[in-house]
Amino acid sequence: MYLFKDYFLTLKIYFCIFFSHSLKNSNYLMKINVKFDFNIICKKVLCQQLDAMNLDYTLNGVGEVLLKQTPNSDQMQKITNNLANFGIEIISDQQTALVQKIKDAITLIVSGDEEAQKYNVSSYLSGKLDYSYTYLSNIFSEVTHMSIENFVILKKIDVAKNLIIEHNLTLTEIAFKLNYSSVAHLSTQFKKTTGLTPSTFQKIIKKRNERVLPQD
Repeated sequence: MYLFKDYFLTLKIYFCIFFSHSLKNSNYLMKINVKFDFNIICKKVLCQQLDAMNLDYTLNGVGEVLLKQTPNSDQMQKITNNLANFGIEIISDQQTALVQKIKDAITLIVSGDEEAQKYNVSSYLSGKLDYSYTYLSNIFSEVTHMSIENFVILKKIDVAKNLIIEHNLTLTEIAFKLNYSSVAHLSTQFKKTTGLTPSTFQKIIKKRNERVLPQD
């Protein structure tokens, strides 16, 4: 079994690709927003590289690969080097591997997985990873210098920003989607994490979008 660490966000990342036709005050006339799911991309890269090595394997979640045969040292070095070109690292340390599993599980909860959202974070992690929450919390803090609770907040705020940018949801809708008790609770965590209130962030995004709209 090999665990892989990816340096991309496990949530969907959104960015813009500009084509040479042009926006206001530039040489461009048109902007196209392109949405990428890096979970899919990482799985595709893993499959391509493992297939190239003629290895018999099964993907077990986002960051875990089960191999039916043990690669020799030359094969492992080649796999390691090839994956490194895509920002993917094989995790050999068991504690780091467990932390990556915790992060992947939290991502499922925050990104809206229906099964994961049936439970609170501590119960879900304990059941999925088969360790007590106290043990998981201690390992996570030791490796990342951050509590699981703070990591959950960071992930939720990342999702909130993407919902504002890409889906134009109201703060009430976002608070409900991310299981906040109130808009005030969401706003407090958002400002503490980003330095901006959600309303201010919405205004900035709105102005940015207005600036890049093509002129008739």
